Amino acid sequence: MTQQPMPDARRPASGGPKAAARNRAALIAAAREIYAEHGLKAPLSAIARRAGVGQGVLYRHFPDRAALAAAVLEENVRQIEKAAQDTDLAGLLGVVTWHLTESAAFISVLHADGTDGGSAVPEYAVALSRRVERALRTLLPQDHPLASEPDDLMIAVGMVSGAVTGPTREHRERRARAAWRLLGVEVGPIRPSEI
Repeated sequence: MTQQPMPDARRPASGGPKAAARNRAALIAAAREIYAEHGLKAPLSAIARRAGVGQGVLYRHFPDRAALAAAVLEENVRQIEKAAQDTDLAGLLGVVTWHLTESAAFISVLHADGTDGGSAVPEYAVALSRRVERALRTLLPQDHPLASEPDDLMIAVGMVSGAVTGPTREHRERRARAAWRLLGVEVGPIRPSEI
């Protein structure tokens, strides 16, 4: 027998701001995992499902794909900016490389320099890519091999990101280290930076 609600019975509260903050955090964490696996074009429905919320909740927090991607990738860039304050160039390249081995979405941001004119590169991706470049340049000595031409630094990062392929993180890390070595660039420990 199905129990009918009493006329004056109330529905449980939605949880208010705390639930909203939890849902937003769950969506960002789920998006980070899904983007790492499938890139920025992953279905939003998969992200909502992994976060354990409906798509309506996703759209309340992030009105479109760009807003969600920007929120996820913002954290990557903040970690790189923080590492630029706390380490040397080799250490910072280790942090950048960690993000490359962890996320196909982050790789696509680093390829979003906006220099090809009429491409459909999202504005947030170009801004994030430039912030990564600025963080790297703060530690790049003028006599460093990657400083000889204006574009060399980000071309090298793009070349390394192209080498970051493989089924496991360890495999991708090994390939990234090999790419840096072939470029003659010292890279510190490949690790995340805490923000």
